[in-house]
Amino acid sequence: MAPPREAVTTLNFVDNYCATYKHLFPEVRSFEFFKWLHLGLISDIDRKSLPAIAKYLGLNNQALLHFVTESPWQVNELRNQRLSIIRQVLQGRSFTLIIDDTGDKKKGKQQIM
Repeated sequence: MAPPREAVTTLNFVDNYCATYKHLFPEVRSFEFFKWLHLGLISDIDRKSLPAIAKYLGLNNQALLHFVTESPWQVNELRNQRLSIIRQVLQGRSFTLIIDDTGDKKKGKQQIM
């Protein structure tokens, strides 16, 4: 049996950051989409929606959507890993994690395909 292929490389600092999460992704393609999603989030595009990120990165929008909704990774494990990394960096100092989830409806009538 051949060893699994390595994930494609992106930007060095994105690859280094995402490497700490690699063990959470049982499939190399899922891990690659995790890295690509990070690239889209730090890009200079105005809209950070999945279709906009996919278009910017030259990816299939459905594949990126599938990564978010159907891939075999566990969001709770990812959250725990992220919080663990934050705690290590803060070295015991307390912090408050604020998530802005206003629930505002989308403005405009543009259809995204």
